[in-house]
Amino acid sequence: MILPDQPATFRQPSAADRPWWWRLEDAAGQEVEVPDEYAGLRFPTQSEAESWVGEVFADLAGAGVDAVTLFEMERRVYGPMSLHP
Repeated sequence: MILPDQPATFRQPSAADRPWWWRLEDAAGQEVEVPDEYAGLRFPTQSEAESWVGEVFADLAGAGVDAVTLFEMERRVYGPMSLHP
């Protein structure tokens, strides 16, 4: 069992540790259900979040995602940003 007062390397990161996340949307702006490997991911920095979406945008589009919106915690940073040319 991992206790909450253990070092970060030994516990699951909290939302505060990884505040950046993408809302994956369809053309109407509704959230899209995607495979588990893409769902609910959170990132420690804006740069890591942006790098991730840059690496997997074609896979996301293939899974039915038309656009993404970047959030820091609950604050919308930008988007929706289309995944199509």
